[in-house]
Amino acid sequence: MKVPVEDAEEKNKATKAEDKPATDKAEELDPEEEAARVEAAKRAGEAAADEDFKASADKMREQRDDLQKQLDAATDEVEKAKKQAADASDRLVRLQADWDNYRRRTAQERLDERERAAEKLVVNLLPVLDDMERASEHASKTAGDDENLKQFVDGVNAVHDKMLSVLAKDGVEVIDPVGEPFDPLVHQAVGREENKDAYDETVAQVYQKGYSMGGKVIRNAMVTVTYGGPKRPAPKQEDDSKPKDSAKDATDPGKSGDAK
Repeated sequence: MKVPVEDAEEKNKATKAEDKPATDKAEELDPEEEAARVEAAKRAGEAAADEDFKASADKMREQRDDLQKQLDAATDEVEKAKKQAADASDRLVRLQADWDNYRRRTAQERLDERERAAEKLVVNLLPVLDDMERASEHASKTAGDDENLKQFVDGVNAVHDKMLSVLAKDGVEVIDPVGEPFDPLVHQAVGREENKDAYDETVAQVYQKGYSMGGKVIRNAMVTVTYGGPKRPAPKQEDDSKPKDSAKDATDPGKSGDAK
């Protein structure tokens, strides 16, 4: 059988076309199409990089948020602890102040109670001292030449003085204001007598001695007060620039004269 010459040529062309390398086909691509493919590959790479960056950023953001939450929680705990410590310190200061006040108050109350008890005892002893003074004074006037009675008076006076010395250790002082200016806060006037030689309102006689304890008057002195004499001059103010020893008191006729 004979093959036409034209068909054989067509088959040879097809065989040559199939056997042609792929590089020849790539060389035959359109430059614009190739540029488009390159651009698409770049965009795909950039998109993938953006996705990776976004994923990394989200992960770091989550880690940052977790750390921030932990920091906030720790900060809250620190502030809470500081507040508790400050409250505890304030309570301690208040308790310490309350304890100090209580201790001072109770100590002062015990001291006041002791002073009141001592004052009550001294006040109860004062009539005994008065009786001893009256007995001594009466015995002295009637003793005459009786040596036994004189010795008795001396013994009573010694006991009286010893009692005063014991009371003086507790701050007891005798108020015997003969010839002194009358002080209504310390003296109790029970009578008046005219005396032109003494300053007006001067203590002339003491019917009953007064007593003070720790600077507090526990019994006023019962006295008689003069009238009809000159007014007592106002006390002069001492000059601080001069020694106190050099200051001289004004002459008091009420002290120099005998009280009648």
